[in-house]
Amino acid sequence: MFDPDILARIQFAFTISFHIIFPSFTIGLASFLFVLEALWLRTRDDAYLALYKFWLKIFALAFGMGVVSGIVMSYQFGTNWGPFSEFTGGVLGPLMAYEVLSAFFLEAGFLGIMLFGLNRVGPKLHFTATTMVAIGTLFSAFWILSANSWMQTPTGHIIENGRAVVQSWWDVVFNPSFPYRLVHMVLAAFLTTALVVGAVGAWHLLRDRENRAARIMFSMAMWMAAIVAPVQIVAGDMHGLNTLEYQPAKVAAMEGHFETQNGAPLILFGWPDMAAEETKYAVEIPKLGSMILTHDWDGRITGLKDFAPEDRPNATIVFWTFRIMVGLGLLMALLGIASLFARWRKSLYSCRWLHRFALIMGPSGFIAILAGWFTTEIGRQPWVVYGLMRTSEAGSPVAPAAIAGSLAAFVIVYTIVFGVGTAYIIRAMNRDPRFAHSPKGEVLRAGSRPVSDPTIPQAGE
Repeated sequence: MFDPDILARIQFAFTISFHIIFPSFTIGLASFLFVLEALWLRTRDDAYLALYKFWLKIFALAFGMGVVSGIVMSYQFGTNWGPFSEFTGGVLGPLMAYEVLSAFFLEAGFLGIMLFGLNRVGPKLHFTATTMVAIGTLFSAFWILSANSWMQTPTGHIIENGRAVVQSWWDVVFNPSFPYRLVHMVLAAFLTTALVVGAVGAWHLLRDRENRAARIMFSMAMWMAAIVAPVQIVAGDMHGLNTLEYQPAKVAAMEGHFETQNGAPLILFGWPDMAAEETKYAVEIPKLGSMILTHDWDGRITGLKDFAPEDRPNATIVFWTFRIMVGLGLLMALLGIASLFARWRKSLYSCRWLHRFALIMGPSGFIAILAGWFTTEIGRQPWVVYGLMRTSEAGSPVAPAAIAGSLAAFVIVYTIVFGVGTAYIIRAMNRDPRFAHSPKGEVLRAGSRPVSDPTIPQAGE
């Protein structure tokens, strides 16, 4: 018989893995649509309007699937995680409510105007709607990351009658890990969107390098990758330093260190063996681990052996999910650098190997986010609220068969619903963006001028 706690964790991991893909995409895509509409209003270049309409349909689909997949998780708190909800309800309940009131209502209130109001309201009002939706997605990230960060580094509370009670909302919201996690996640969302936009632009450039709309989206995406990927590496380093301070066991698992040591090596690859309490087949660079984690060649790194066996996260999983995330991040930075080189060589739109590289990297943002999320959540174990409540204490007394049955239903329904939705999004991406908005049937090609004003230069290329 399966352990009901394990089944409940698998079910929540499955549903949140589906859910996180869509908000991470729509956060960046809403901001991209904001930029596109701003450029169109400033230049009246119909290429920007074509791209806005092209990505607006995709945004609507992704937003809808994100909402649907998020609702399911709320019910799981009550059905599978009753003791957790009872213990944290006074803290997490209001944070979730703030997300609904400030973010979801803002998005829902202006989404209709954004989707259907372009020809019904004035351009400025429509741009205001797009702006509000983009701000709403960022508000949503703010509150959700605040809630999850409190579970990682809980502060601003006291325990009364077995429940967490808020003493300082400022300390709860702006808990020690929240600023780093918020920046890291929002940058990840922007990078994810840039890579998808770049992949779609590259796909259309491989078919027709004179496709002006594809040129614009590819150029904008590559600028984003070139700028944001290095910034994300710095933000990740700062986040790592914060994690080392507040969750040293997680960092030890991420790095595969079982022994506490000064001048710890950076283990590039290996196999952390939890039973043997060592990382086998390790490929190391001496002292670089301490330099990265403490910014000191002889810095002290606490190993997993310093923690009781029941307080250790699964280093085998965390070690590799962390390396998947970091490896993809380095490839993203490499793509950005390659695009700068191609831009300098004036071959950004003709360099086919770069286009293929960008196309391959299209889904890498989603994979990196999932790998990072697994690192964060599995690395927090065995705690559901770090240092306060163990995961084994958080589950409801639900029969394993009931959880297994609902998990099987989720797998079937999600595969069908989100499989069809994702297929439709890919189909929409395959359509030529030049025809999303082309007055009088004209095709927007490289070298063509805006239809509304032939004197305006082709900005954004």
